[in-house]
Amino acid sequence: MAELKPDSATAVRSGEELDLAVLNAYLNDTVPGFGSITECGQFPGGYSNLTYLLKTDAGVEFVLRRPPFGAKQIKGGHDMGREFRVLSLLQSANYPKIPEPVVFCEDETVLGCPFYVMKRVAGVILRAHTAPQMGISAETMRRMSESLVDNLVQLHALDIQKTGLIQLGKPEGYVRRQVEGWHRRYLNAQTDELPDMDALARWLTDHLPPENPPTLLHNDYKYDNVVLNPADLTDIRAVLDWEMCTVGNPLMDVGTALSYWAEAADGPFEKSFNLTWLPGNLTRQEVADRYAERSGRDLSGILYYYIFGLFKNSVVIQQIYTRYQKGLTQDPRFAELLSGVRALARKGTKSIEHNKM
Repeated sequence: MAELKPDSATAVRSGEELDLAVLNAYLNDTVPGFGSITECGQFPGGYSNLTYLLKTDAGVEFVLRRPPFGAKQIKGGHDMGREFRVLSLLQSANYPKIPEPVVFCEDETVLGCPFYVMKRVAGVILRAHTAPQMGISAETMRRMSESLVDNLVQLHALDIQKTGLIQLGKPEGYVRRQVEGWHRRYLNAQTDELPDMDALARWLTDHLPPENPPTLLHNDYKYDNVVLNPADLTDIRAVLDWEMCTVGNPLMDVGTALSYWAEAADGPFEKSFNLTWLPGNLTRQEVADRYAERSGRDLSGILYYYIFGLFKNSVVIQQIYTRYQKGLTQDPRFAELLSGVRALARKGTKSIEHNKM
């Protein structure tokens, strides 16, 4: 197996630079002992919020999160204040697997947008395009995938009432609101006629499931949103990217995780999301079975939540593609995303047809 090194930042992408002089002055005024920024890099993964590494002469490393450029038209989609509040609530609840929140800035004169800073948790982040070259054995992959499922079970076991996490959402009617809300977002961002997307929206509306007791939901749970111990890849040090966290039906979280969970027979776009197609990983059905066993929840209707996950991911990708089409972002990765929307929507309609994830 190749040497596993902590996730590292690369050069900041053109057009996504930070004003380090203004930022440094702000952080020195608000964060005791912050020091001075000596280096700024950008983490390469993700299509949503932008993530930067700040190294300081005080010997401490920080991570800054800000919305993508040109994202102001997506109301509520990049709420930095809410994401910071989630981390703060989890910290108060003594949930150990999060980066320590440091400061939230809503003054847009600093960077032109709200942002927040947290301490860096160093470790390995496995991304679909780099993990195949790491030579991770099938046995290790299996134990990693089991650990990922077990960690989601533990997250859903948090007492949302005692911890105050219940304030993050309104669980009653959660599934219906999500289906209706993501359908509206799709219609607002639509650029092309995609019959499979229309079919998924109808099916989700016509097959709403009964409600389940609510839990905390991460809503973007996958390998590249967890930090792993380089010495033991089954040890999850931190869970990242809490921007879509809320409270509601836990099977919605499982369904979203499954919608990222690519298998060997899936297409190249699906495989670009996750490394779960590599030998050794659990299959989607095995993930559902393990979650059901460890959580005690009934997953007999998990297909619905999987379809919702595919639909939601398709809408997120459609929104990013629309920003690109309007010239609001120049990231060349976004130019071909419409084909990704088509691929995920088609996967959803086939899954319905065959009644299988």
